[in-house]
Parts: sequence; C-alpha cells; structure tokens
Amino acid sequence: MSKKVLSCDDEPYILEAVSYVVEQEGYIALTAQDGDEALQVAKIEKPDLMLLDIMMPKKRGFEVCRELKADPATAHIYVVMLTAMGQERDMEHASECGADEFMTKPFSPRNLRKRLHELLD
Repeated sequence: MSKKVLSCDDEPYILEAVSYVVEQEGYIALTAQDGDEALQVAKIEKPDLMLLDIMMPKKRGFEVCRELKADPATAHIYVVMLTAMGQERDMEHASECGADEFMTKPFSPRNLRKRLHELLD
C-alpha cells in the first residue's frame, strides 16, 4: 500500500510543487490550505508523513502539530515543520509542539525526494 504524505500550506504553488514531487516518487499526495483543514484531513486519512507550514490561516502549524501529537489516533504521524522562518526560537517551538523535524523554505526538490525516501521506505 502506498504511503500518504499530507502537505499543509496556504501557498498554492508550494502545495502544487510538493504534491508533484510526492506523486513522482510513488506516494499519495494529500493537501490542506489552512490549519483546520490540515487537522481534518490528518484525522480522516492518517498520513504517514505531514509537511506542515507554520504560518497558516485559522490555525498555525504549531497548534496543528500539538493537537495531532496529543491525539493517540494521529500521534504516530511524522511531522516536518516547513517554514520560511528559520529562526532558532521557531525550531525550539516546533520541538516543544512535538514536531519530528524542521525544514526551511525554499527547499530543493532533490532534498525533498531524498528525505521522503529516507522517512517512508
């Protein structure tokens, strides 16, 4: 069964770029454009991996991550916080919320491909 990757970002071009790479690598691409939708999709689809933007409408990525990790049904989801803000305090906050990893934007498609395989294969 194919692994699922949920990409959450309010920038449509980021969702499109990430989905393209995810599908090219043989995984199922799911998307969400705000924090509420991200939680909803995660609870229904139970993705294996979630690429979560910090700055989103309705709920910030930190809140989404905290809620996912607090729920036994979604706590297993590997969360990579994706952000344009690579500040130390954001990385610390991401860790406190339960994020498994932190990646700054813009990211290279090659590095994303490599990381997808390391995490999902």
